[in-house]
Amino acid sequence: MILAKRLALDYLDTDILIQKTAKRTLQKIVDLEGHMVLRILEEQALLSIDCRNHVIATGGSAVYSEPAMRHLKQGGIIIFLHADLAALQKRVWNYETRGIAKRPGQSLQELFAERMALYEKYADITVHGSHLNHDQVCEAIFEELQPLSLPIIVPKGSQSPALKCRSNR
Repeated sequence: MILAKRLALDYLDTDILIQKTAKRTLQKIVDLEGHMVLRILEEQALLSIDCRNHVIATGGSAVYSEPAMRHLKQGGIIIFLHADLAALQKRVWNYETRGIAKRPGQSLQELFAERMALYEKYADITVHGSHLNHDQVCEAIFEELQPLSLPIIVPKGSQSPALKCRSNR
């Protein structure tokens, strides 16, 4: 949201979009229908977005959907907000009840390793944020984007890919 304000763009959080559409929390979706349903809902949400003039906070499992990533990448740049496992373990204190699209019994370490390859695959820019606060992450992203003269999209969470879409202004 800080980045969206700085760039004078609208902000969209796909986790909130999914919860509004499904009329339940992410954790309820996982509990009642399973992690794969949450991934499908996330893909549908991402594919429905017109990303122009927005900073988009994707869920961490966005990278499991090649069609969604292709859709988001078509008009922009994907920014991976990299955090090491130790930083994530400090930040994600409610791993089992957070509404994360993970296999039953999958540890944070296993999920981290599985997603890392996907984040790296899709990233156009990587910002290392393990020891940065929100403002510092925003500044690092802004600095990476300035030479490109393009607006941005960034997801919340330390492990989500940030997606930057070109503005039609």
